[in-house]
Amino acid sequence: MAATARPRRSVLYMPGSNARALEKGRSLPADGLILDLEDAVAPDAKAEARATIKASIAAGGYGGRELVVRTNGLNTPWGYDDLVMAASSGADAVLLPKVESADMVRQAEAVLRANGSPDGQTIWCMMETPLGMLNAKEIAGASPKLGGLVMGTSDLAKDLHAAHTRDRLPMLTSLGLCLLAARAYGLAILDGVHLDLNDDAGFADSCAQGRDLGFDGKTLIHPKTIAACNAAFAPGEEEIAQAHRIIQAHAEAVAQGKGVVLVDGRLVENLHVENARRLVAMAEAIRALETAG
Repeated sequence: MAATARPRRSVLYMPGSNARALEKGRSLPADGLILDLEDAVAPDAKAEARATIKASIAAGGYGGRELVVRTNGLNTPWGYDDLVMAASSGADAVLLPKVESADMVRQAEAVLRANGSPDGQTIWCMMETPLGMLNAKEIAGASPKLGGLVMGTSDLAKDLHAAHTRDRLPMLTSLGLCLLAARAYGLAILDGVHLDLNDDAGFADSCAQGRDLGFDGKTLIHPKTIAACNAAFAPGEEEIAQAHRIIQAHAEAVAQGKGVVLVDGRLVENLHVENARRLVAMAEAIRALETAG
């Protein structure tokens, strides 16, 4: 479960070809940044974007933000060179697009390892095609280097011929399959983007739904949505206070040899204690990240 130990409430896509945007990312309150070589970069700008991303990471200044490089697929003219650069870039993770099988993960892993990818650098998978949904379990278990899954709901909706509805009903089966796979293999998982930047209420609903479903956070396409996303996915003060009460009451019960403990009128079991500890640890990690700047 180490993959989910750090805050990932808000993870912002940033075009790898835009040096000014990458500079701005150093001061944004996002928990993570996806430095994009795929959709956000034109074909004739791929090589330049590669160099820009590597230089930006080397320059530092990103604080505790998680840095993820999204590459092009190995079946494109740019994917291999993207992976070679990413392996030694200093990025925390490498995000593979349109993953549909375990073999796709292992092929990318072989290139990364052959080019010096450190053990601590993880692989993340974009889950954005119908075949990817059907193979979510094998993808999640493809490699011990795997760190998480990222929902690509925009491309998925297109392939499903589905509508972008407020309740995201057409997405629920796919979201659920990927959540099950991620949790079964101890991976982090991020919800997909909300495309309408003028729909604040819809964005809030999407964040709330994502958190209720169990996502660690949400991917974003504009800095103006970071604050609302952070608030939606952060544990609230009362949640934290209750978690502390559960942990304390359980410790006292164990010390007294009791097998049953009530907190706020509810029977507390080991599962509740584990969730309480996870929530408190996440709250502490968020404070540490915000302090680091």
